[in-house]
Amino acid sequence: MPSTPPPHSHAQQAVPQNVTEVVLATAGYDHTIRFWEALSGICLRTIQHPDSQVNRLAISPDKRYLAAAGNPHVRMYEVQTNNPNPITSFDGHTGNVTSIGFQSAGRWIVTGSEDGTIKIWDVRAPGIQRDYELKSPVNDVIIHPNQGELISCDQNGSVKVWDLGENACTHELLPEEDTPARSVTMAADGSILVAANNKGNYYVWKTKTTGDLTQLEALTKVAGHNKFITKCMLSPDTKQLATCSADHTVKIWNTVDHKFTLDKTLTGHQRWVWDCAFSADSAYLVTGSSDHSARLWDLATGETIRHYNGHQKAVVCAALHDVSM
Repeated sequence: MPSTPPPHSHAQQAVPQNVTEVVLATAGYDHTIRFWEALSGICLRTIQHPDSQVNRLAISPDKRYLAAAGNPHVRMYEVQTNNPNPITSFDGHTGNVTSIGFQSAGRWIVTGSEDGTIKIWDVRAPGIQRDYELKSPVNDVIIHPNQGELISCDQNGSVKVWDLGENACTHELLPEEDTPARSVTMAADGSILVAANNKGNYYVWKTKTTGDLTQLEALTKVAGHNKFITKCMLSPDTKQLATCSADHTVKIWNTVDHKFTLDKTLTGHQRWVWDCAFSADSAYLVTGSSDHSARLWDLATGETIRHYNGHQKAVVCAALHDVSM
């Protein structure tokens, strides 16, 4: 992204004929999910989501399904058809579902909720496979790149590592007392873990694996924003960290040598920025904001190159999947 290969290039032949190569979706408080043509900014399709607002979106690795986290349900939609109805519903949470992610082979999903639980669901037979109690509202949960661990953060400020083999919490970090931890992200090679909080700070740990044991070594604390950080996200190439904030900006940090120096501040959104997603080549970023819009940024220049307009209320989640299949 965002160049379009010529009709007979190898890039296109690798993709099944009927699969949209770049899937970009946004959602939020207007009870709709919108699919966009990333390059033109044209809205391709709108799905009504009448039950609740949509808090988070996740696209399956094969680009066939979109999972939407609402309150308290998770609904799964088909990406490659025009079917407006969910094909599956994951029911079991009793509060807002705040986070969602697909396992790398697309076999299961993980969800975290304000009901204080993390749940794992089988995509093919929607039932709860695992259920972890945190006793505090879960703000984010991600799947470790090794696919065998989860990392969560919660309203108490804890960052926890869950080992799916041992079926237990193996690490608990409390970077800042009495400050809710809002978002966690991990490098694609599992080498770095970042957690961001409501005071605008983010914390970085280096991971060391000895045998089967993961050890976390505190690297640095960065005062990133003066207001809430709503989302932190490491780029696929792990060279950049994006932090979205209530201060209406997104900041891009250089992670080289673990220095975490500020590279760029992306300005343009008029209200809180809630979510972001990198392109596969780490060159572009999609963001969603309370100003009812989503944007596509060129990270080389820090400029907005596309606006996605059409939502009637806050855009709180965005999902992008442009990895060549």
